[in-house]
Amino acid sequence: MREAAGDGAQLIVLPEKWNRIDEPERMTAGAEPLDGPSIEWARDLARELRVDLVAGSIVERAEDGGLPYNTSVHVGPDGEPRGVYRKLHLFDVEVGGTVYRESDSERPGDEIVVSQLADGTALGMTVCYDLRFPELFRILAVRGARVIVVPSAFTLATTRDHWEVLVRARAIEDQAFVVAPNQIGEHYAGHRSGGRSLIVDPWGLVLAQAPDREAVAVADLDLAAQDDVRARLPSLANRREDAYRWPSPATAEVPA
Repeated sequence: MREAAGDGAQLIVLPEKWNRIDEPERMTAGAEPLDGPSIEWARDLARELRVDLVAGSIVERAEDGGLPYNTSVHVGPDGEPRGVYRKLHLFDVEVGGTVYRESDSERPGDEIVVSQLADGTALGMTVCYDLRFPELFRILAVRGARVIVVPSAFTLATTRDHWEVLVRARAIEDQAFVVAPNQIGEHYAGHRSGGRSLIVDPWGLVLAQAPDREAVAVADLDLAAQDDVRARLPSLANRREDAYRWPSPATAEVPA
């Protein structure tokens, strides 16, 4: 964070579960409230560096004592929380022979969140697996988001094959800047993340990509250029809301 601020960064985004990533039962045991040490640290450093900080995500202890949330917090340069987003889509999949079931140890949020940076720019908040749900990103864009953040711990296999394609697709579709920091390295029991954090512009161009190691990626977000893209290729303005209908029931068939 100090390196990024020294390079002139005004918005800093950390990856998913930046404070701790471990066996699910240990993550649950280490869950914190929003006034716990991790977010307090983030608030103090955002205030010291005078930056907007999206503190990736942490495992947030639920007030009712049930399963915790996977929660991202946006803190302003004054150190005050500006947006709290709880991950909507839980990672219940099989990848590379490894089964992931986040729903066994976490609960989903139920609110779509657009926060606001210190300069007034609307900030859409998502976490990791949310990247595969374009309807969420479209709603963020329709609600005014010009920058969308995706703190992630994408698996090594999906980072190699899907990560850049998905990040660039969400940026192109919604003509938004997408800032997507991704964990890198081995975490526990063979679980690995693939890194290659990305900053992508509304035309889908990669402005910055981290190498295959812990690093800082920095880029300028040109909002005037974004206005130009949206004016010349007005796909957001050309949407046909009157023609869109969700299938009823809105379900996808899953093979038995």
